[in-house]
This record gives sequence, C-alpha cells and structure tokens, in this order.
Amino acid sequence: MTKDPETAIMAMVRRFYDLSLEDDLLGPMFRAEIDDFEEHYGIVADFWSHALLGTDRYKRGTPYVHHTKLTVEEAHFDRWMAAFEQAVKEELPEELAGPAMQRARHMTQSFKMGLLPLPTPKTRPLGASA
Repeated sequence: MTKDPETAIMAMVRRFYDLSLEDDLLGPMFRAEIDDFEEHYGIVADFWSHALLGTDRYKRGTPYVHHTKLTVEEAHFDRWMAAFEQAVKEELPEELAGPAMQRARHMTQSFKMGLLPLPTPKTRPLGASA
C-alpha cells in the first residue's frame, strides 16, 4: 500500500530529524535551536508540501531567513544532505524523491553561499603574472 503524499512527507520529515538528532554534530545544534519539535515538524512538512505538491500551507517566506543565525561549517551541510537523502529514500515515493533531492541540493548550495565565510583569496606578489 502506497502512502498518500502528505503522509509520506511527514514521515520523511520525522525520519530526517530522527537521523539528525542521532548525529553528534547536527543533534546538539538542532536541540539548541528548536524549542518544540512537534511544531517544527509541522512547519517543515508544510514547506515540503509546498515545494513538492504546490500546496499553500507554508507561509513563512523563504526558509533561508530562518537559518541565518546558525553557526555552521561545511560538515553541517554534508551531514544534513546525508540524513536528508536517507530519509527521502526511505519514506518518499519515487515521483517525490527526485524533486525533493533536487530542491535540497539547490537549497544546500544557496545556504552555503549565504552562511559560510568566503574563502580567503590567494594573493600573488606584486608584479607577478596571473
């Protein structure tokens, strides 16, 4: 029996957070930032319902603004993507899994550009050719 899309999305969100809370890097950060996990699951499920099914339940603007106060490094993004990909593979039907991963990869790249410090430019001695 196939889950309905909304049920699958909520199952994916819960599985993602189960995996993330077990992670030694993501778990402490999520616990420090999220006061009410049940409420948070609903917000995140609303976002993915909007992104994957076109519903209008997510009314919180862009998710990026809700993450700007986090202190993150490259490893956070790697672990986030690994947990998300596992949750998607386990819980979403194929027709939603591909679009979810595409959106997650795009969001990860965008968040990295906004949240990670720019690399230090390499300098050349004055007068050296490029």
